[in-house]
Amino acid sequence: MEASTNNRVKIQEVTKITPFSDQTTEVSLPLTYFDAFWFKLFPVERLFFYEITELTSDFFNSIILPKLKHSLSLTLLRYLPLAGNLMWPALAEKPAVYYFPNDGVSVTVAESDADFNNLTGNRIIREAVEFRHLTPQLSISDDKAAVTAIQITLFPNQGFSIGISTHHAVLDGKSSTLFVKAWAYMCKQLGNEEENASLLPELTPIFDRTVIKDLKGLDMVNYKRWQDWTISDSDTNKRSMKVIPSFVDVNKLVRATFELTNEDIMKLRNKLLSLSNVVNQSKQLHLSTYVLTLAYTFCCIVKARKEEGNRNVTFGISADCRSRLDPPIPSNYFGNCLGRLSEAAKASDFTEENGIAFVAEKLSDLIVKGLKGPGYH
Repeated sequence: MEASTNNRVKIQEVTKITPFSDQTTEVSLPLTYFDAFWFKLFPVERLFFYEITELTSDFFNSIILPKLKHSLSLTLLRYLPLAGNLMWPALAEKPAVYYFPNDGVSVTVAESDADFNNLTGNRIIREAVEFRHLTPQLSISDDKAAVTAIQITLFPNQGFSIGISTHHAVLDGKSSTLFVKAWAYMCKQLGNEEENASLLPELTPIFDRTVIKDLKGLDMVNYKRWQDWTISDSDTNKRSMKVIPSFVDVNKLVRATFELTNEDIMKLRNKLLSLSNVVNQSKQLHLSTYVLTLAYTFCCIVKARKEEGNRNVTFGISADCRSRLDPPIPSNYFGNCLGRLSEAAKASDFTEENGIAFVAEKLSDLIVKGLKGPGYH
């Protein structure tokens, strides 16, 4: 099929990539309370750009695209839940991921005449909607929700992009990255007896849900919370797979990429350590690159939004808890395993002269006291 999605992107093909085997069997994967927390949240979209100057349509369609499709099929054989759907059958107590033979991932192939360098360059401000047509939409209805959808877009003579949309109730960022790395590894192995190729142990997902203990029934608490929030008099389907709409209108957003060098981070750290309101011998400050970058970014966001000084601003972090649970679980555990901690402060705390120091100290406290508190290492 061929249809134009906008004046810069044309859809060339929509196909289904199934796992590379005719002997797959039905698989079901239960959700944990970590997963249930994200049950109806809108999908997560990731976009990867690959610069290849002088990339022709012929080379892309005859060499690159077939390799991407075949290696994806090989990878899905190890990641079967990604080819399935999230469903809540009438007789089931809880929703789960179900994979049936012949299920697969929707892959859209497109071509764009947009400026590749403009989309990928640093410090270039562009409308966020320009990226909208490079990521696919997940197929979601009352009955089921696809776990994954992929779009591969050619930019002739510039490169190509891979957009991946995933259902957050099934996997977090670490699991998504694990899959992308496994796909890249399988693609690199093509031509080396690929049909028998096996993944490295660190790229092989672990689906064992027994490693996540839920002694208080938090999964059902999270499901009920979503149902209470989304069920209305006109829509009483408590088992609907439909997700909530995004919190923001992408048509009103702009996007830019800014680079913080090692020298920038060092200057931030030295400045914060020199301020009297940060240096406190009774505290264990955690001024990592992550904390410093996040503190700087939060302050920039509040200033850019021109928030009123007395308005409350909530900020926080998400952290991978695989190594922090007691006992810890494998790093290649596939699913959600995120800890979420937040703090609130007045907008004026972000915009004053020492705002970055204030936010960095608050974030440090969240990490030291929260992620190293009871239940975590």
